[in-house]
Amino acid sequence: MKTSVYVLAIAVAWFVTGGRLQAEPVSLPYKGISLVGEFVVAPNQQATDSVVLILHGTLAHLGMETIAGLQNVLTERGHNTLSINLGFGVNNRTGMYDCAIPHRHRYDDALGELAAWVNWLVARGIQDITLLGHSRGGAQAALFGAQPGQAQVKRLVLLAPALWDAEKAATAFEQNHGRPLAEALTEARTLAHAGKGNEVMKGIGLLYCRGADATADSFLSYYDPDPRFDTAALLPGIHRPVLVVAAGQDQVVPDVARKVRPLMHGDQRQLVVVEGAGHFFRDLYAEDVADAIDIFLGPES
Repeated sequence: MKTSVYVLAIAVAWFVTGGRLQAEPVSLPYKGISLVGEFVVAPNQQATDSVVLILHGTLAHLGMETIAGLQNVLTERGHNTLSINLGFGVNNRTGMYDCAIPHRHRYDDALGELAAWVNWLVARGIQDITLLGHSRGGAQAALFGAQPGQAQVKRLVLLAPALWDAEKAATAFEQNHGRPLAEALTEARTLAHAGKGNEVMKGIGLLYCRGADATADSFLSYYDPDPRFDTAALLPGIHRPVLVVAAGQDQVVPDVARKVRPLMHGDQRQLVVVEGAGHFFRDLYAEDVADAIDIFLGPES
């Protein structure tokens, strides 16, 4: 595809102020909306050098502390980065997803959007991409990495990636939304099987959005049990190097290290546990994550 398909008229302007590299946001047309991201070229690097493509977690955004902090420390260490916002069907989406907007997005929409951003990078001459995802974004990055093709994505970094357990998912849904998940799934499946997957289910709730409206298809894409939600299940099918970074004090996804450790395999699949860190790797724990990434990428990165 041609570069013009991916690059908006908004140019990326790079400048240094007070010794700190800054970048204007970049935008990408995709299925009738514009996706937003921030592409930062590190000091002493070229815009066509290798890049770390960074994906946020559940309904989040590139400006959240985990993503912005990690992007900063990676930039300081000489890594070009592109952090992106999933669109969730919202034009120029910034900040956390607005739960008042009916959910029409699907879990695997992330795959198409990641592919579009990879193509955007390739059109700019970049041939060496590391895909990094946090939390649910880590599981989506793993799913992307398990697909064939996209040879420019050389490796994956999965930061506190999401796992899947049907019983835990059902318990969490009932706690958050006040009704059994099985009941909600039955309603959504009935609509989908009747060809009404785009019909909005009023007040069904989705993820952390209590009482939110969502289409049956959107609801099923996040809750209908599927091994593709589970990073541990995906790892054996990923045929490119993977680094899993677990948080030692993770209260959101506490079982990452335990579940993925048996799946580690030489340099192809590696696990690092950041002791003391919580799920969001706040404060100086971002430096520990960057240390692990530096070692994983090697001196040539």
